[in-house]
Amino acid sequence: MSAGATGPRIWRVLGDKRGDNGQVEMIADALATRGWSSELRHLEMQPQWVLGKPPVAASLSHLDMARSDALEPPWPDLILTSGRRPANVALWIKEQSGGRARIVLVGKPSGMMDRFDLIVTSAETLVAPFPNVLNIGLPLMRVDPARLGAGQAAWQETLAPLPRPIIAFLIGGPTNPFVYNAQVTARLRARAAQVLAEGGTPYVVGSRRTPEGFVAALTEGQAGAVPRFDWHAPEGENPYAGLLALAQGFVVTGDSISMQVEVARLGKPLEILPLPTGGLGWLDHARRQAAGWLFRPPQDGATGDVARIALARLLFRLRLMPQTRHFPRFHQTLIDRGLATWIGEGGAAIRSDTATETDADMARILARIDALLPREAR
Repeated sequence: MSAGATGPRIWRVLGDKRGDNGQVEMIADALATRGWSSELRHLEMQPQWVLGKPPVAASLSHLDMARSDALEPPWPDLILTSGRRPANVALWIKEQSGGRARIVLVGKPSGMMDRFDLIVTSAETLVAPFPNVLNIGLPLMRVDPARLGAGQAAWQETLAPLPRPIIAFLIGGPTNPFVYNAQVTARLRARAAQVLAEGGTPYVVGSRRTPEGFVAALTEGQAGAVPRFDWHAPEGENPYAGLLALAQGFVVTGDSISMQVEVARLGKPLEILPLPTGGLGWLDHARRQAAGWLFRPPQDGATGDVARIALARLLFRLRLMPQTRHFPRFHQTLIDRGLATWIGEGGAAIRSDTATETDADMARILARIDALLPREAR
């Protein structure tokens, strides 16, 4: 490995998850302002691992090698990645480099936490407080201005005839311990009916995680027109980018952090639908609440704080308290900051400048990256 003419050799090792990729791209863009370029290594998964979770390992066994970018020397000095599947590949690359490549993982590690040189984790993720963890505020997600402009241009004419306000219903999918049940359907249908009664247009958009038939259940039989995009039975193009640009408000299911953050960063009214848990969900919720206290970043260095950190690391190593996510905690953070309300509590536009916080977080990330690289690679 050797540094390029304008800095270290950097690879962005990414799959197909837009939210994960966007966070890595923000770091890459910040490095580019220094003149440090990076190369994309795009990965495609074998069919069983598109949604399935492969074992955590330094491995390429889950990749569709014919459809993925080549992974061959010269190996990078720095790897930027996010998500379980790409992280496995990053660990494999590090092994091939003789351990010299440094890995920056954005998000929650699924295992082998000590193999990553820097873990950048935001408010929805609870990670044991080890020295290689850097806690930031909101996830590094944004809506690319070019994508937003393209969405507006593509959908302006189509959306123009729809009665205002247009309220976009952005639907994710079940994720442990949260479920999509009759209660979720009823609350979304009731909110859509309210929009219709007020003379507006509810526009329902599913995602690939949305259960089959769920979008149809929300829209059918409503006393008014409810346009929709169903991932499982698409009719035309996905209106997501157009709605981000043109909708007057948004209702987002509690499981989709990326969609919540994108709307919040646009400063548009955001309503969050909290999701119910399954049969033993209360127990899982209690575990996540405990992790929220244990896994807080180091505070004041007092004796109690030192003891808490030691206990958190011990329980993690004993596999009694794994890293996790706590979505209700993140929702409350958005609401406390005036970036969102609960479903049905929408009103005046919510405005908040998140750029200053993000700039400060990025400065901390770049400083930690500098500390990972030998001076000659910089």
